Amino acid sequence: MTWANKLTFFILCALIVLTTVAYGTVHQPTLAVFYIFVAVALILWAVDAFLSGNLKFSRSLLQVPLLALFIFGMIQIIPFGSLSDNAGLSDIARTISLDPFSTKTTSFHILSLAIFLAVLLSVTVSAKRLQKLVTVITVFGFIFAFFAILQSVLSPNKIYGVYESRFASPFGSFVNRHNFAAYMEMTLCLPLGLLFVGGINKDKRLLYFTAIGLMGVALLLSGSRGGFIAFLAEVIFLIILTTETKSYNQIALKVVLTIVLIASVISGSFFVGGDSSLTRLAETAASENFSTDRTQIWSVTLEVIKNNPLFGAGIGAFGVAYTKYDTNSGLERVEQAHNDYLQVLADAGLVGLAIGLFFLFLLFKTGWKNSKTENIFRRGVVVGALSGCFAILVHSVFDFVLHTTAISVLFLTLVSLVVSGGTNYEDDLDDFQVRRHKKRRSATVTPIDEVRKKKEIEA
Repeated sequence: MTWANKLTFFILCALIVLTTVAYGTVHQPTLAVFYIFVAVALILWAVDAFLSGNLKFSRSLLQVPLLALFIFGMIQIIPFGSLSDNAGLSDIARTISLDPFSTKTTSFHILSLAIFLAVLLSVTVSAKRLQKLVTVITVFGFIFAFFAILQSVLSPNKIYGVYESRFASPFGSFVNRHNFAAYMEMTLCLPLGLLFVGGINKDKRLLYFTAIGLMGVALLLSGSRGGFIAFLAEVIFLIILTTETKSYNQIALKVVLTIVLIASVISGSFFVGGDSSLTRLAETAASENFSTDRTQIWSVTLEVIKNNPLFGAGIGAFGVAYTKYDTNSGLERVEQAHNDYLQVLADAGLVGLAIGLFFLFLLFKTGWKNSKTENIFRRGVVVGALSGCFAILVHSVFDFVLHTTAISVLFLTLVSLVVSGGTNYEDDLDDFQVRRHKKRRSATVTPIDEVRKKKEIEA
């Protein structure tokens, strides 16, 4: 394994952390840094191929939809003639996208995410690296949750005690508390998956319970209703994925575990945040903030879809497309549909919907297949990562969480774990299995057998 390969893996792990602490990487300077790191990782991937004489790449078809979406975005900005003169303006290119510049920038952003996924899949070449990736996500999620809870108590309106947003409710390093909840859904999933399949040693279970509990408390304290619903959906999905229908004892055990887990999270949030910890979930419904009026936004979005059914109004062009059909005063600019499924239809039409459905089909087909692997650790990683992806897909019904770079990066990391978890590695046997294997062997050998063998050797 070359130094370039090791450095590439380190950079990709670092990006999971850096994109999060940099306010979710939604501002132009932080986005530029993200693109530079992705470009460096791609160059190092090529250097590794040159040094080793072996081009490593993944054959997973899950990379195809992202590339297809990028290509479709480029098609949307191709000029097809010119618009007629309007208000003294002439020779304006006629494109599918109503905002070609936004479509171009968004498409290249999708390309950078596709490169991130492709390179990460190519460098996850051992069970040890798989375990490191899981450790990075779990440990960082625990630390990030602790920081967010502390900040919510000491400085609830400022991020890092410095940055204050007047038109949003920040939590953790995210300007939008719903994004923080989505992030916690994904950091929670891996330890939950390992716990549900029994892939954690007894001496480490308390640590995992503590990490899960703290992240769950932080999620609840964020006050995101969509996040709480997605968390419940995640746990239920895990039960379905890890329990055989005929094994009633297992079902009962996991249901009890789930109830204890949710009760611990709720009681923990009461202990940290007091009586107001749960009332925050209702604050959004009672808020007069325009951005929370999803009924109005969704009705206008449906108008955009109805008038651009096949190819959409342009990837990333939702803000411009929305304005034409807005029935309000127009003083408030709406950039997102607060529903990623409606926004896919509005931005990319039926073509985008087909690409999205193909991605989801491949994801759940791969996840279902790889969740049957005999290796306990990898099975826990796969079911955990798949449940995290499922939680984000549920949350996307209420919010636009996948439009935040940090969340997209972690989501694609979980996708890579779903794929890599189904691969057999040379260093596959984890500590839990080794101990259990030794225990089984020692249990089958009786002291009498040992004495007989000893006598035979001496004779």
